[in-house]
Amino acid sequence: MRERMSPSSRARRAAPGRARRARPRRGTSVGALALAVLCALLPGTAYLIARRTWLGTLVTTCSIALYGAAAYVGLRRRDDVILWALDPGLLLWMVVGLGVVALVWVVVLVTSYKMLRPLTAGPGSRMFGSLVIGVVCFAMAASTATGAQTLMAQRSLVQNVFSGKKAKSQTRPTINPKKDVWQQLPRLNVLLLGADDGEDRQGTRTDSVMVASIDTKTGDTALISLTRNWMRMPFPEDSPLHKIYPTGFWDPNGPVEQPNFYLDAMYRMIPAQHHGILGPSDNEGADVLKLSVGEALGLKLHYYVQINLAGFAQLVEALGGITVNINYPVPVGGNDDKKIPASRYLQPGPNRELNGTDALWFARGRYNVPTADLARQARQRCTVKAIVERATPQNVLANYQAIAKAGEQLIKTDIPQNLLGDFVTLGQRVKTAKITNIDLDKKKNYPNGRNPNYAGMRTLVQQALNPTPKPRRTTPTTAPTHRTTTKPTTTPATDPGDLTSACAYKPGPPG
Repeated sequence: MRERMSPSSRARRAAPGRARRARPRRGTSVGALALAVLCALLPGTAYLIARRTWLGTLVTTCSIALYGAAAYVGLRRRDDVILWALDPGLLLWMVVGLGVVALVWVVVLVTSYKMLRPLTAGPGSRMFGSLVIGVVCFAMAASTATGAQTLMAQRSLVQNVFSGKKAKSQTRPTINPKKDVWQQLPRLNVLLLGADDGEDRQGTRTDSVMVASIDTKTGDTALISLTRNWMRMPFPEDSPLHKIYPTGFWDPNGPVEQPNFYLDAMYRMIPAQHHGILGPSDNEGADVLKLSVGEALGLKLHYYVQINLAGFAQLVEALGGITVNINYPVPVGGNDDKKIPASRYLQPGPNRELNGTDALWFARGRYNVPTADLARQARQRCTVKAIVERATPQNVLANYQAIAKAGEQLIKTDIPQNLLGDFVTLGQRVKTAKITNIDLDKKKNYPNGRNPNYAGMRTLVQQALNPTPKPRRTTPTTAPTHRTTTKPTTTPATDPGDLTSACAYKPGPPG
């Protein structure tokens, strides 16, 4: 028969177990709650305090390993982080991993509090503790959701903006992935297009056309602006478009002024009239302009970046605005052809903070502005400079979701996904390097846009990008017999191509 135990015997046999379990639960409910929350900074330590040695050791070790891996990656593998952030497949796995880590973190926090909470805690203490733990868990979930949204925004940006393996382009260079990209492209030439497809336009016009020529070793960048009303834009001799327009894009039998043959009309007119003439392409208009602008300037254009000016304001807003110097009143709105006056003006002043809408009009306003197109080109270069300065790593990270969303809607490009890491590295060089302007000499080379001197422009571009080194002065072998005089020192002239000088505050009309 089973031996019956007296109450005192059962108490003595159970006492050691209760004592071992109760020991870590001494103290107040508030103390246990505070300890559980603090131990969440290093998950697993609460288990050790609660005498769950094996489980605590395992979770704490994993936590320390994760912290160590994160520190190592952040300090020693930053370039790899950039590459990971540009891989859509890996970004998706990052989102999954982030969710798993957050779930485990919440489970560890909840169980830690249950293990540390005194057994004698009353209903009020239990309810208060549960409320605090719930709030902390919600904060963890919210931060995880924010991180996941940022990763998904980055993934969407990479997939929708940058061309993948199936992208079609007839003008991109062939890059050997096994060799250093910038050794293959010691000078990178990128076509920058500002496209306007407003409600009063039939199709898209590229009112802003610039070329950024970048020394990939130093990051020094030269900006070259083209005027929208240029006619007779040339094509390379080996292009099928040269056979159609041997003397450039214009109608020899047409009137003096031919707006449908302006530079800003090529993007929409040539694909409409000669669809598929260059071969399969995701953006025929951009391929046409890369060939023609490159021929006009004597450069091989490698990639293009197209920004929709109608949504440009969103990008500036996402960056938190830009700062520019305004030297004369810049019109907001207005139309010279239709005699519609500007609704208001951006007033002159140094270091003007502009929101998205005002930044857009600073870049494109031209109503009643002297030398309207040239003045607008100059302000557009200053706008590019202001955006580069505004896009600090801290600012970009703080507003990344908005920037990614704006960029996805505003930007088109043929830069391939597999080169994004290299472009990010180059972008860091550009940000700290010198940005200059190449003046194509309007008075001499294009007093009007009817027949620009493209040969003269090509000469100016080559001289600016490949300056002839000045000969060294030789020291005479014999001392001069005449008495030398010391010339007064003079301040060197400001480089007219330096954007820092060109965009400085110098009140007065454009000239």
